[in-house]
Amino acid sequence: MRISLTFRNTEGENWQKEYVDERLNKIKKYIDRPMDVHAILSVEKFRNVVEVNMIADGLNINAKEEAKDMRLAIDNAVDKIERQLKKHKEKIRGHKTNMTRAEGITAINGEMGESEEEQETRLVETRKVVLKPMSIDDAVMEMDVSRQRFIIYRDSSSENVSLIYRRDDGKYTLIETSH
Repeated sequence: MRISLTFRNTEGENWQKEYVDERLNKIKKYIDRPMDVHAILSVEKFRNVVEVNMIADGLNINAKEEAKDMRLAIDNAVDKIERQLKKHKEKIRGHKTNMTRAEGITAINGEMGESEEEQETRLVETRKVVLKPMSIDDAVMEMDVSRQRFIIYRDSSSENVSLIYRRDDGKYTLIETSH
């Protein structure tokens, strides 16, 4: 991180330079790439104004704060920059996790690599079902014959999609949809 300071209407005191460097170096943990930081410290009557501009690879973050004390203005401006960097980092992290989820779903067909298995994709199998019109009794009978745990079918009396599944105790549960 390259830091440049500009002083307006004031002499640049050594403590100000050190304080700005110290505060800006604390936010390095949020930065992945080299950045140019330009801080402008100005005094206008009784107001101390701090303006911080950070620029790197298309990322441009700005903060402007004013206070009666220069240290307070610097702290507020750096806090504002830190919040913006956190927000940007979360946005990127959220985007990356969405991408890995999509990759995990496409890799279900047995082509998983070690890193994708570590993601613990919960979706294990995908099936396409043709909805056959049948009654509840027909569905139970077909489950007994095929030894499947569930059947999705179109109820012949109501034309709604239904699901019936066999519980661990051997009884059945029916889930009906409605339009």
